[in-house]
Amino acid sequence: MSAASTEALSVRALYEILEQRFNGKTWSLNEMAIGYTNDVGYIGRLLLAHDGTWPIDGDATAELKHKLAESLWWTFVLAGKLDIDIDQAFSETMSTIRTNLEATIERTAL
Repeated sequence: MSAASTEALSVRALYEILEQRFNGKTWSLNEMAIGYTNDVGYIGRLLLAHDGTWPIDGDATAELKHKLAESLWWTFVLAGKLDIDIDQAFSETMSTIRTNLEATIERTAL
């Protein structure tokens, strides 16, 4: 994930140039969080479109690819802004979840 994280932060730096140019400041952490949650919320609608229950103009699958990637981008950006090593956090979190799931499966075996 390191390469993806580096690329995400590089793209974010380009956005910051434009934000500074047009707004006189870069987005705050709260503004970035709003952008992130907006994109994640739109994924919900795109999933409905993918299932045929929410009409959209365009290709739902193509839009999902874009918004899922963009949401991943936001995750990398927010982690970078918060000085969180997302690679380490992901590995640790998955290890904890895996351990807990395996214990539950073992405990509930028939």
